[in-house]
Amino acid sequence: MNMDLLNKLIYLTDAAPSFFMRNNGTRNTTLNHSIMQSRRLLKKENVFGIRSDTNPHPFPEHTHDYIEIVFMYKGTKTNLVNGETVVLNQGDILFLSQNCRHENLASTAYDAAVNFIVLPQFFERVLELLGPEETMLQRFIVQCLHGDMEKASYLHFKIGEVTPVYNLVDNLIWNYVYNTPNQYSIAETTMALLFLQLLNHIDSISYNGDDSSLIFHVLNYIEANFADGSLKDLSELLYYDFNALSRQIKRLSGKTYTELVQEKRLAQACFMLTSTDFDIEEISRLVGYENISYFHRLFRDHYGTSPKKYRTQFKK
Repeated sequence: MNMDLLNKLIYLTDAAPSFFMRNNGTRNTTLNHSIMQSRRLLKKENVFGIRSDTNPHPFPEHTHDYIEIVFMYKGTKTNLVNGETVVLNQGDILFLSQNCRHENLASTAYDAAVNFIVLPQFFERVLELLGPEETMLQRFIVQCLHGDMEKASYLHFKIGEVTPVYNLVDNLIWNYVYNTPNQYSIAETTMALLFLQLLNHIDSISYNGDDSSLIFHVLNYIEANFADGSLKDLSELLYYDFNALSRQIKRLSGKTYTELVQEKRLAQACFMLTSTDFDIEEISRLVGYENISYFHRLFRDHYGTSPKKYRTQFKK
């Protein structure tokens, strides 16, 4: 935690008050379900910005036309998100998708959050930086933030004070406060690293406040066990009835467990085809297909070409 850096951000935020603040520095609580607009908060053509939130006054329900990331720098703040109570403790991170209904309850003068205002295209660039090993879990989180799921989503990482996370947040603030050269390239890279850090804390995630968080555990299991895992083993690991888990996976992801595993296996095969010299039969076995003919058929059906031609076309 770098209080000097936070104070500099507070100074910059106060020097450029947003459209939902009164001239005396208090929040305008008369607004009725306002839409917070990125064009009022970001400089022209910017896709990323940072503001401090140290105001203890409540702020009524509103939505955003951008993705908001709230990092609880110190203290505690209570929010209502889509009508559900979400308590942010020091070190927690809250991702709010576009169109989430969000309300800030009263806090104290000690409490301080850092709000990141992010346009969706920023995360596309972050995923590009993660490279060809992008996981289904990473993509699912970005889909949540884009609002591509059935309902507006939020992701609450209840991680507490994790030093690497604080360091990355401080780096984002530092580059923004001091307007460093290549600021946005640095921000994209730092956010990608933050993304990877958060994936180490899947057990601490809350998604939409209901059993939807189950899908993160399912995808995390598939990432680690795509070659030899099974729905039976997963159901026992999660203490779920086999059939109930199968239905929940379909409901939450829109795909069956088998389809999710197949998607991961084929994606891993593509990665290995373009980044290793393993022969195709060995790759088929490593991703979980002992029957090479079946692997060829699945691959061609999915990508419209053979593994050999895919390697020739895309291998670096």
